[in-house]
Amino acid sequence: MRNIVLIGFMGTGKSTVGRRLAQALAWNFVDTDAEIGEVTELSVSEIFRRYGETRFRSEEKIVVARLSQEDELVIATGGGTVLNSSNWGVLAENGVIVSLYASLDVILNRIGHKNDRPLLRSTHDEIERLFLERQPFYEKADFTIDTTFRTIEEVVGEILAHLGRMAIHEFTRKN
Repeated sequence: MRNIVLIGFMGTGKSTVGRRLAQALAWNFVDTDAEIGEVTELSVSEIFRRYGETRFRSEEKIVVARLSQEDELVIATGGGTVLNSSNWGVLAENGVIVSLYASLDVILNRIGHKNDRPLLRSTHDEIERLFLERQPFYEKADFTIDTTFRTIEEVVGEILAHLGRMAIHEFTRKN
């Protein structure tokens, strides 16, 4: 395992949990959306507004390919990152993919006050449609953690426990 990759719909806690998880492991944390912002010197919203989703996904693919070659990173991805099979491939090849899940109602409560996400300009029905469409992609993760009613510490603890079990399983399989 070279990296831990957090995937899931917006508002599931990827960035918040990712920072805490990285601290617990003494690894570096990277948020792909923030990284894209640094590289382009534009916010995600600005890229979408000026150039559209295609340009954003192109920048995202470049960032994901670069990050997946590094070691000991906790990577929080954007909600649509793993819809691209090439992104999924490089991330899975070099890391454990952890899906964070929360109910749509909780997600909408968590992000309702933010206006920096392009998706929030959509109607409730459009957000729900995307949420449902993306679930099969998220379900391909190595494991899923439901963050709906858990604290950050509980989620991090559960991820660490899963990783420990995976390491034990891998060790016993090899010996």
